[in-house]
Amino acid sequence: MEPRDDELTHFEAHGAAPLPPAAVEGHLEHDGARIWYATYGAGPAVILLHGGLGHSGNWGYQVPALVRSGRRIVLVDSRGHGRSSRDSRPYSYELMAADVLAVMDELHLEKAAVVGWSDGACIALILAMTAPSRIEGIFFFACNMDPSGTLEFVPSPVIDRCFGRHAKDYAALSATPDDFGAFVEAVSLMMRTEPNCDASDLAKIRVPVAIVLGEHDEFIKPDHAEYLARSIPNAQMIYLPGVSHFAPLQRPSQFNAAVQSFLDGIS
Repeated sequence: MEPRDDELTHFEAHGAAPLPPAAVEGHLEHDGARIWYATYGAGPAVILLHGGLGHSGNWGYQVPALVRSGRRIVLVDSRGHGRSSRDSRPYSYELMAADVLAVMDELHLEKAAVVGWSDGACIALILAMTAPSRIEGIFFFACNMDPSGTLEFVPSPVIDRCFGRHAKDYAALSATPDDFGAFVEAVSLMMRTEPNCDASDLAKIRVPVAIVLGEHDEFIKPDHAEYLARSIPNAQMIYLPGVSHFAPLQRPSQFNAAVQSFLDGIS
């Protein structure tokens, strides 16, 4: 039985569930970075994009469930995160979106659905606007279109536990394990200043979209999420009750059911 970890005490101590053995795993040299990727299962492709400061292992509860549903799952560690490196340029969602397209090219994937979580959702937003022919649909979880969509930061034990896990994982996985402080500072700068989309950008999105938010999300304003849903043609708005910004870890079965329902609706 999958855990319910609303307070992230299990995640802090152990991380998410271990990923299963990959069908394909490797690194891709792209635009100044060495990008880690892996694939699991077979069927229609679904790319899972993790949140800021995390890595693809945070999808440990999602990968097996989606593989069992008959899909090929693709994981990508964003540049500078997890097992991926970066160069000296500032972080940007555009650079990370280009990395995802490079991985798709490497795997000969013409199209894929995307599930994006937080920063991963911001990357997916860029993909929906710049490469719609490559995208089947996007499940945006905890996404903002500009910095005004974020709530004022309020520390909490749940956030502290998540941050502590990220620090441990960075030390274990990164090629620069002692640079976590600089990493956090650089990613936080991106979060404070990007993305910078407007309603006219959103109106041009033509792929199927679900805007998804946890009932108790600590970072995204609910009215901002609803604005995204109104501004993207035919987007659906989904609230996940009882969970926060960390729903994939807190209540995996609930999150996975919402993802699978969306994917079933676009296939």
